[in-house]
Amino acid sequence: MDEIYRHFEDFSNVSIFLAYNVNVDALKYLKYPKDVYGLIGDFNEEELISKIEEYPRVIENPLDFVSRLIHAMRSGKPVEVPIKNTPELDSYFNSMVYDEERIGGQVGIISNLLSILNLKKIIAYSPILSKKQSQMFNNSENLVFPTEFNGKLVLKKPIDSFGNDELKINRIFEYPENLSISLKNITVTSKRANRFIAASRPENLRIEVHENLKSHLSKIGKMVDCAILSGFQAIKQSYLDGKTSDYYLDNAIEDIKLLKSQNPDLKVHLEFASIQDIIIRKKIADYILPHVDCIGMDEAEIANIINSLGYSELSEGILKNSRLEDVIKASKILLEQYNLDGVQIHTLYYIMYICKKGGILSEESLEKTLEFATILASTKASLGEINTTKDLEVGLNTPYNKHGNLLKEIAKNISIQKEYEKYNIVLVPSRIVKNPKSTVGLGDTISSGAFVGYISELKKAKSKN
Repeated sequence: MDEIYRHFEDFSNVSIFLAYNVNVDALKYLKYPKDVYGLIGDFNEEELISKIEEYPRVIENPLDFVSRLIHAMRSGKPVEVPIKNTPELDSYFNSMVYDEERIGGQVGIISNLLSILNLKKIIAYSPILSKKQSQMFNNSENLVFPTEFNGKLVLKKPIDSFGNDELKINRIFEYPENLSISLKNITVTSKRANRFIAASRPENLRIEVHENLKSHLSKIGKMVDCAILSGFQAIKQSYLDGKTSDYYLDNAIEDIKLLKSQNPDLKVHLEFASIQDIIIRKKIADYILPHVDCIGMDEAEIANIINSLGYSELSEGILKNSRLEDVIKASKILLEQYNLDGVQIHTLYYIMYICKKGGILSEESLEKTLEFATILASTKASLGEINTTKDLEVGLNTPYNKHGNLLKEIAKNISIQKEYEKYNIVLVPSRIVKNPKSTVGLGDTISSGAFVGYISELKKAKSKN
């Protein structure tokens, strides 16, 4: 435990900027078959089975929701699907009794985590911030929200920064492994504990930095060492006011350039997410990836992005078989096509970096950051939330999964192949929590912990040179 404390004590020299998405997560735990049957209600089972196979990419009615939830259970993958805000759906979701509410969105989850990990400063930004959202941020001195007042940049606590913005709320349905239901002539059993997110997409949610704050981005960039950008999954192809996805993606590129304008050493990480719209997914890759330094995602997300780039066979192989060899091959494609410094993949059984050789960090340093990320993830899975650094003892005492040694051996054997001689492949087995309290936010926890650890190690290495 002393080594863990020493690792994140080094975070006190790291400052970070986070954008763009914060929301409220309403969680409902589906512990027993009766909980799922309660959602199915009076739906015609033949119609439901047909809708499951239809695979709706946007939830427009309750039947769409239930069908995608059951599909997610069957696939064993974490899934996020946008909802179309209609009176019928609002009434349906609002009639449910949720088990808890907490801060959500990648920026919200990451902000609260990093605020207890001794970082020097966390500047968290969302274009919409309701009072309820602001109240869910940790009330920490190192966590601030940027605003503009009389032409000047002001950094205040989130609770002092909210406006009259619409509340963005995601409904999250968590279920355990081996939860089984029967429909007509089929039985669906969840392959592993996971979650399904019915994601709100309010019309006034725009993935952007407001114009009055944009002029201060270069100053913010100079104040921090790194940035994590996320929330691009909320971008739509078009909006009622005539703006399009291209407009907001161009704006995001401008944001990155402004952040780096006075701090060219600033490292930018893109935290990817489940994006149902294939066109938007491809655009995010082509617009944003060339301007960031690294990307974090799970195996389903890398399969989807690779599919968007035309590697359908490789994508299908990852989704069906989860072979480490295929994931590494897909990571190498992203590294080369978009000139990234590194790709970080998190799955149920491992966390992995694949990055270019020649950097100042050793494989041992990279491995240390991933080890720390596994402890964060297993702590959050066990407790639902990480409230103090002492909680990390729970994660530290969680055993690695039984496939760990085999996975490390496979990664090592791949790393010595000629086609990977220019890359470091570093893999750490995941610590498996048998009955997780919650799975939502685990990827964000892993990615942010590993990325901040990477920045901390980078700063230490530079100071020695």
